[in-house]
Amino acid sequence: MSESPGPHTVQNITVTELAERFGTPLYVYDGDVIARQFNGLRELLHPSVEMFYSLKANPNISICALLHSLGARAEVSSLAELLTAQRAGVPADQIMFLGPGKSRTEITACLKEDITVICESFGELALIDEVAAGLGTHARVVLRVNPSFAVKGGGLTMGGKPRQFGIDEDALMAAPDLAARHTSVRVTGFQAYMGTRFLDEEVIAENSGRILELAERLSERLNVPLDVVDVGGGLGVAYFPKERDLDVARLTERLNPVFEDFGARHPGTRLVMELGRYLVGHSGLYAVEVRYTKESMGERFAVADGGTNHHMAAVGIGSYVKRNFPMRLLNRASAAENTPWNVTGPLCTPNDTIGKAVELPADLGPGDIVGVERSGAYGPTASPVYFLSHGYPAEVLVHAGEARLIRTRDDAEAMLAPQIRHDFGG
Repeated sequence: MSESPGPHTVQNITVTELAERFGTPLYVYDGDVIARQFNGLRELLHPSVEMFYSLKANPNISICALLHSLGARAEVSSLAELLTAQRAGVPADQIMFLGPGKSRTEITACLKEDITVICESFGELALIDEVAAGLGTHARVVLRVNPSFAVKGGGLTMGGKPRQFGIDEDALMAAPDLAARHTSVRVTGFQAYMGTRFLDEEVIAENSGRILELAERLSERLNVPLDVVDVGGGLGVAYFPKERDLDVARLTERLNPVFEDFGARHPGTRLVMELGRYLVGHSGLYAVEVRYTKESMGERFAVADGGTNHHMAAVGIGSYVKRNFPMRLLNRASAAENTPWNVTGPLCTPNDTIGKAVELPADLGPGDIVGVERSGAYGPTASPVYFLSHGYPAEVLVHAGEARLIRTRDDAEAMLAPQIRHDFGG
């Protein structure tokens, strides 16, 4: 019988120590892993390609500031994300604003700072033109294209189908006077995003090449310059059995010649790649404390103090088959044999299961800490954190061997503070 690994550490700090200091449920991010992911790709990727961090993956201001200190730019999708990037120190010329439903307020905020707007519909382009005219400025706009082609191999494809994202390729081809009709807009290039969670280097290279070719055709048809081409990204993280992480050397061996050939034809064009999950996903650990264990109809349950309210991604939304993120016992070693456990949270719904039949030690009990690994992307901000009024967990970044609180935990008073009570008599 082999003993399970001992207490888990993040830069030599045990998770037990972090839990005692900050409480659970707790998100812990390893700054060294974030730096490894960014620098590992930056060193091998063609130097002409600008790496933008997609804040939607993890919009914490300290995470953004750390990535910007390494050289990342910022792709944002809301006014709050825009303010986050700005307060993290990202300058306006290194920010792009993307999203299919931008408000007038968001567009105005971008234009006042000369931030590039990635436009996703003809109606939005007309609004940008109107706002820019009112401000007496010219909007810097990149057109998002919904290509007529799709590439398989991602967790979620976003091209070749009817989508709320972008303008159909055929519609753009049928509007050669589009730029000329919007006199307060300067179309500077094109963007396409083919999907997410790509784990095949060949597919990513194919995506990028086809997007670059599409941008060239659209530039000629619409008579607009190619100042910028954003090839999207979608680089994946391996979560499940039989998946493998991307081989960065192999990826760049296939990508760099594509960018090199394009750069030779368009030496002044900025090339952009968006990276979210890939940069932060590996770094995160979601730690929960077991409150109760029980058996029900032959199955074991570990009921923890956090669940899908903080980590909805672990449910497998969008997947036909429920597959667990990697999970392990964090606070101690155990000589007990592993056995299947259902790891559930505190919510009053059977869907609050973050791990189904997870192999954990048979002696798992109250007070033990279980961790969901590779949880740095699409964690609390992509989860129903206010369901049952539990609120946000604390978030901690371990950087240079020091644990730093980067988001406070919501308590009951924090949850009630935004609400307004009216008296109704009686």
